[in-house]
Amino acid sequence: ESFAAFRDWFIEYENSRWDRQIEADAVSGKLDSLIDEALAEHRAGKTKPL
Repeated sequence: ESFAAFRDWFIEYENSRWDRQIEADAVSGKLDSLIDEALAEHRAGKTKPL
């Protein structure tokens, strides 16, 4: 039981860390080139509906 509680806490901790990193990267502009590339491919008709 204590291992399961630790596992759940650790998963939540890692998810929170990941979310903060993605947010920081988005704010700093590190993801801009990926966004631009994805939008260009979409405009060029290279995407499919999900």
